[in-house]
Amino acid sequence: MTRHFLQDDDLSPAEQAEVLDLAIELKAKPYAARPFEGPKTVALIFDKTSTRTRVSFAVGVADLGGVPLIIDSQTSQLGKKESVADTARVLERQVAAIVWRTYAHAGLEEMAANTTVPVINSLSDDYHPCQILADLLTIKEHKGALAGKTFAYLGDASNNMANSYLIGCATAGMHVRIAGPAGYQPAAGVVARATAIAAETGGSVEVFTDPKLAIAGADAVATDTWVSMGQEAESAQRIADFAGYTIDADLMALAAADAIFLHCLPAYRGFEVSAEVIDGPQSVIWDEAENRLHAQKALMVWLAERA
Repeated sequence: MTRHFLQDDDLSPAEQAEVLDLAIELKAKPYAARPFEGPKTVALIFDKTSTRTRVSFAVGVADLGGVPLIIDSQTSQLGKKESVADTARVLERQVAAIVWRTYAHAGLEEMAANTTVPVINSLSDDYHPCQILADLLTIKEHKGALAGKTFAYLGDASNNMANSYLIGCATAGMHVRIAGPAGYQPAAGVVARATAIAAETGGSVEVFTDPKLAIAGADAVATDTWVSMGQEAESAQRIADFAGYTIDADLMALAAADAIFLHCLPAYRGFEVSAEVIDGPQSVIWDEAENRLHAQKALMVWLAERA
């Protein structure tokens, strides 16, 4: 059966560890794996604007011997004149994999249900699992073994990043702390799923409204923009609601002395994070951005071997 990667728990704890170990190998030897030699083509579909996702997947496919076919959904028939299911059936006869950055997660599920090639979620409204693989790779590089480490995410705890951090970090056996104001808390079902996974991996899950409680003693700290794509009309209200959540030097000082700071980018200095933190010595955001390439290459190799 074809394997897909639509959300973080599509990989078991052991499988996630395999992908991360492979990412480390491919970072050291970028052209060691060539599953798309031929070259084969990989469809990269973008419903949303993108910098890191577009570059990292396009470069990654090329490194793996393939040709990246970038499809702008605004100039294609996808979801307009042609259904997702029909598009999936057309693509599977011509491409080796489908990578889709989209809105509704249900579209990815429909795509995967109607194709025999791997489908990868490069971002949806519900999850951002490829980013979490890159973040886990970055933490592993800087902190060693992931299991037992404490990870804190502060900000919009109801968004796709928070969902993926909960499930992905629990899968890695980490102690996951999520903090967001009232009204910006994670969905109960996501918390329940992460808690169940943590019970199997030795990790834990805690949800807070006080950012100071979440960050205390953390080994790794992350945040995300308070205003995601499509939420621009809510900017003023959101900025007011997130008062006290800016990760500045005082808040970061509550984490472990050697804690690292992560941000999936783009970042808005002075809002979710201060310039002194994101541009300071604890920040590993450029390693994190680069690691999108290595983690995604490992994922594509892993899926290709099981296609």
